Amino acid sequence: MSITWIATILVIGDSRQELELISYYLREKGYNIIKATSAKEALEIVLEEKPDAIVTDVVMPGMSGFELCRFLKTNPANQKIPIVICSSKNQAIHKLWAKKQGADAYITKPYTLEELLSTIQSVKIC
Repeated sequence: MSITWIATILVIGDSRQELELISYYLREKGYNIIKATSAKEALEIVLEEKPDAIVTDVVMPGMSGFELCRFLKTNPANQKIPIVICSSKNQAIHKLWAKKQGADAYITKPYTLEELLSTIQSVKIC
């Protein structure tokens, strides 16, 4: 009997509609999904659940997705978790800043299901 490993993805965003949409897309493709509505909630989840990848919005109250990314990537326990930034900010400077914070990929809204999935698949999930 073989055991199939299923990747767990933490999806973070303060827009309930966006959070549900991304979660639905990824769940339909066979991923386990954990949801967080803020970066601070996400930090607690990362410590407890150890997700295989993270998809986060940028603009959130309290702590931005950029700040979350920088914090996680500077902590040795979490720095190998791939992070995908999903944002409506689509200028080159935003993408560059995301990379400087440690993001593994950047996708701009609006995006298609195919774009989301190919971006998730482009990062090496732990």
